[in-house]
Amino acid sequence: MSPRLLSALLWGFGGALAFLVLVQGYTLAVDPLVSITQGLLVAVLVGVATAGSAYVLEHRIAVWSARRAAGETESHGGDGKSKS
Repeated sequence: MSPRLLSALLWGFGGALAFLVLVQGYTLAVDPLVSITQGLLVAVLVGVATAGSAYVLEHRIAVWSARRAAGETESHGGDGKSKS
């Protein structure tokens, strides 16, 4: 399994668990918002959406962050010097 896929799956797992924690907290504070099966189904959907988003965006954010740390200001990876 590639590191990129493993990372995306872990992000998805974390997203699903975060949703379940929020649903449980709401249930304890107010009233049950959804049934257990509905909550699990939505948590799976949240996990899949999170994993898909992480898989698509993670490498782009890493490249953008590396460029920013290197001092490049242009979006296409230029040397950051203006041509005026």
